[in-house]
Amino acid sequence: MAEGSPEPFPAVDLAGLRTRPFRARPARVHAADLGRPVDPPPDVERLLEGLPRLLAAEDLRVVVRAWAGAVRRRAGAVVMAGGHVVKAGCGPFLADLIARGAVSHLALNGAAAIHDVELALLGATSEDVAENLADGSFGAADETGRAFARAFAAAEGRGAGEALGRLLEEEAAPGRGSSLLAACWRTRVPVTVHVAIGAEITHQHPACDAAAVGETSHRDFRVLAHSVGELRDGGVVLNLGSAVILPEVFLKALSVARNLGRPARGFTAVDVDMLRHYRPAANVVGRPVLAGGRGIHLTGHHEILIPILYYAVRAALEGEG
Repeated sequence: MAEGSPEPFPAVDLAGLRTRPFRARPARVHAADLGRPVDPPPDVERLLEGLPRLLAAEDLRVVVRAWAGAVRRRAGAVVMAGGHVVKAGCGPFLADLIARGAVSHLALNGAAAIHDVELALLGATSEDVAENLADGSFGAADETGRAFARAFAAAEGRGAGEALGRLLEEEAAPGRGSSLLAACWRTRVPVTVHVAIGAEITHQHPACDAAAVGETSHRDFRVLAHSVGELRDGGVVLNLGSAVILPEVFLKALSVARNLGRPARGFTAVDVDMLRHYRPAANVVGRPVLAGGRGIHLTGHHEILIPILYYAVRAALEGEG
């Protein structure tokens, strides 16, 4: 530091932060609460056929055709999912679509990855924020932070999503069969985790290695940019329940892809959320398709709309043989 320059701003030392066992933290979502794909599947084709050919009902049919068509033509099916999608029990439906080859890339924000890891490793997730914030125990589950630290320490050049999926498989996490991260690791589908430093509970854990967090998440940004660059005419991008982080990351990844000479045009961009937010409207279904493609909003509860999408896309793919 140059002579006479001020000292760095003071910062807390996280080494002294008190953690607590995960089991001491009451959870609001348990593995038994998650949705489960059923066989034989319900006749969703008849349901869609009977819906009005107007407004959102027609948009739903368009999205199903676009997703199935993207898979059939191998034009790319990039799925982005926020934390509420996982803790609302929709992970098993997306994991099954991954296993069926209906997803070419899965992008998660930090909250989605945390919920997925907790459900797979510990069988529960989602704490009472207001109650635990009162005594500073919010986000202090020891096992969660240590799992992320172990995964990133052993990343060996992998991104955050790949490292976490590998951890769940190698440690034989009890709930890995319904895990998005583990499903991608097993099928070798690119999975990426895009964090905001300080926004995830794992960043307050004493074992957090900030350099590893930054390195693995930045690699995942570059992996996503590669996958976005692989989108062809007829591809599909779906943003499921991320209001800020993933729409922002996607916009930059798309710009990088086009800057490097990949057209990434002509795809269908879909936002699926309970409310319509500015960033998904602008950064997913708006600006990216001005150069070709189309944007669609589907508005509804995740725990209802995503299973319907799952069964409809599955039926469309199975109907095509």
